[in-house]
Amino acid sequence: MNADATTIHDFAGIGIGPFNLGLACLTRPIPELQGLFLDQRPDFDWHPGLMLPGTTLQTPFLADLVSLADPTHPLSFLNYLKRHQRLYPFYIREDFFVLRREYNQYCQWAAQQCPQLRFGHALQSVSHEAARGLYRLQGMAREPGSTTATAFDFLARRLVLGIGSEPWLPACCRPWAGHLSHSADYLSHKAALQRRSHITIVGGGQSAAEIFHDLLQEQPAHGYRLTWLTRSPRFVPLEYTRLTLEMTSPDYIDYFHALPETTRDHLLAGQSHLYKAINASLINAIYKLMYQHSVEGLSAPCLLTGTELRECRHDPATKRFHLQLWQRESGQGFSLDTEGLVLATGYRPRHADFLAPIEDRIARDSQGRYQVARNYSVDHQGDEIFVQNAALHSHGLASPDLGMACHHNTCIIEAMLGRPWYPVEPRIAYQTFGPLVPADHGIPAGPPA
Repeated sequence: MNADATTIHDFAGIGIGPFNLGLACLTRPIPELQGLFLDQRPDFDWHPGLMLPGTTLQTPFLADLVSLADPTHPLSFLNYLKRHQRLYPFYIREDFFVLRREYNQYCQWAAQQCPQLRFGHALQSVSHEAARGLYRLQGMAREPGSTTATAFDFLARRLVLGIGSEPWLPACCRPWAGHLSHSADYLSHKAALQRRSHITIVGGGQSAAEIFHDLLQEQPAHGYRLTWLTRSPRFVPLEYTRLTLEMTSPDYIDYFHALPETTRDHLLAGQSHLYKAINASLINAIYKLMYQHSVEGLSAPCLLTGTELRECRHDPATKRFHLQLWQRESGQGFSLDTEGLVLATGYRPRHADFLAPIEDRIARDSQGRYQVARNYSVDHQGDEIFVQNAALHSHGLASPDLGMACHHNTCIIEAMLGRPWYPVEPRIAYQTFGPLVPADHGIPAGPPA
């Protein structure tokens, strides 16, 4: 593995998750965009701690890496199925929602066909050379299975930041991080958890529900007690009606992005049920399983809504957690002791020290977040540094949606090229977001017939 400080890449993607992997696939046939992608992990592996049997994506199979930009692309999910002799079984299955494990396998297959991906490359510094208008990326690379690292040094005209997020723990739990589990690492801790007499899951999203369901299925074999608590007033189902889905569209992004920052923040505060709630089918499966257990005489789990975790202490002698909880609606506090604790408390943007040398080139909003332009650029010029899946506050709930990743990457590609490459539908929504303009004459155009 040799350093390369002479080749100038058109852009460098930092981090290889589904968004940047999709960008790698979509830029493969574009001669003017020779990219390089770096990731410190040894290979592509998407949320390995949550690869529970039978779990699926919350978006249909067309939300793959390429199809919504170019349905003829050779790295589509349908082509993956055909190449692996799985197209007919998938057709007979008659389910639009891909198994999460199969989606990971599909991404790994696509990654193997993108030679511009460099795994095992840990960035240490990204700097800017003003004289040449280039970004310099330096760090250490390690081949799979090797114990030695080699320095690398790459040059690129633009950057695409896909550094992702990291598990977030409530402040009261951080002193005990070594004794509890975050949902991101659930599978690696599952066996140890199941040796506990009482397991508590904190969180009200899809990950919390999947973990609760998984533990509930195996409760009879282990005999532990289960508690599941959420701050939400109920276990909220994901809204998946068609007009709501139009909010994950370029039309809504245009509308949302043009709103004032304070208005966007206010809207997002009331939209969590649209993008980080629980599949209704999973809620129903949990209820049916609890009913089945009650018929069999098993102890019922404890489900707590409107309940906030205020304090957490761990006693190393008893190996138990003492949780101080607050029931938000009644305004009453109470305590709970448990041996196992799983925090499905979400993620926060990952902090990257290696970006410090170029911080002055990045635009920030009033809260210190990326100030993301409509084309996903965050540099002051609007055409050099782009972000992946880091624009929830500026582009709305479509930002983390895998179904909008192709549109996201199409915008970035157009910004880097200075012209369109993949065609973008001018309008896809039947509904109008925002006020009518005189040209509408009161009759929104809607998608083409």
